Amino acid sequence: MVSIFDLINKENLLKEMEQQTLESDFWNNKQKSESHIKDMNILKNKIESYRELWKYYDDCKILVEFIDLGEDEFQNELIEKYKKLNKIIDNFEVNMLLNSEYDKNNAIMTIHSGAGGTEACDWAEMLYRMYMRWCNKHNYKTEVIDMLVGDEAGIKSITFQINGINAYGYLKSEKGVHRLIRISPFDANKKRHTSFASIDVMPETDEEIEISINDNDLKIDTYRASGAGGQHVNMTDSAVRITHLPTKIVVTCQNERSQIQNREKAMKVLKSKLFEIEIKRKEDELKKIQGEISEISWGNQIRTYVFQPYTSVKDHRTNAEIGSVSSVMDGEIDNFIKSYLKWNTKQA
Repeated sequence: MVSIFDLINKENLLKEMEQQTLESDFWNNKQKSESHIKDMNILKNKIESYRELWKYYDDCKILVEFIDLGEDEFQNELIEKYKKLNKIIDNFEVNMLLNSEYDKNNAIMTIHSGAGGTEACDWAEMLYRMYMRWCNKHNYKTEVIDMLVGDEAGIKSITFQINGINAYGYLKSEKGVHRLIRISPFDANKKRHTSFASIDVMPETDEEIEISINDNDLKIDTYRASGAGGQHVNMTDSAVRITHLPTKIVVTCQNERSQIQNREKAMKVLKSKLFEIEIKRKEDELKKIQGEISEISWGNQIRTYVFQPYTSVKDHRTNAEIGSVSSVMDGEIDNFIKSYLKWNTKQA
């Protein structure tokens, strides 16, 4: 097995990074020190995964030698070790693909229901539930920033933050239009319906990243929060809506207890959106040189989820397909994420 992972250099780099944390002025800049710790933990995880990979590889080699000598009782153990090795290799390979500048960041995801009223709102809520289950499986913490419920069922839109190492690196694969085909539970005639929801994913910006926002470019409105939240939420104008006039971007936050907290959270989302625009501008410049693919838009879905007459989930970028739609809706989307990361690397 040939290695492309320079273990010695990475171990030396980790030692240097650990030594820097012992310097007397290390914690003087909180944002910088926290970013350093995050980078150090990411590197440490890669080193540990690499060591685990070789451990299982060596175990498999030894078991094969035993079996070649007639020790057939080791066959079941070899099968289990081999399965584990393949899984570790797959995860390690994907982890190595997360090398873009902002992959390590937390992610901010927004789900918007498409045209179709209640049916589309229900689909948006189903997707939200799917991502919550995926986050739980990967021990990512989530926080709802803003939510607009549907008139009858589901949600019209929701913005939430996913906190954890490489959250953006994994979930950037989900950005685009998701299409649902099923027999609608809201249709008395039991006809098949097609629904759409769009998903936007942004990296959370670090405070040290400079994003210039002119106060004169902002229109800030406060209003009374809606939905659950108790007496405090319903009796004060704690919710905040910020409009960035040059770009027409509108962000809202109503889930914090005070107007100040909602404003801070809304500004963080606005900065992430402006930051994403800057990233996209640079990507578009590169795409013009490369002669790149078409833009994501309604009717140009990235993934289709079919509930009837058969079950299937297919990603139209990578052609990755899973027959069990129920497992996907239960948060089993790692195959799509991994396929996207491999596909995206080839597009670069």
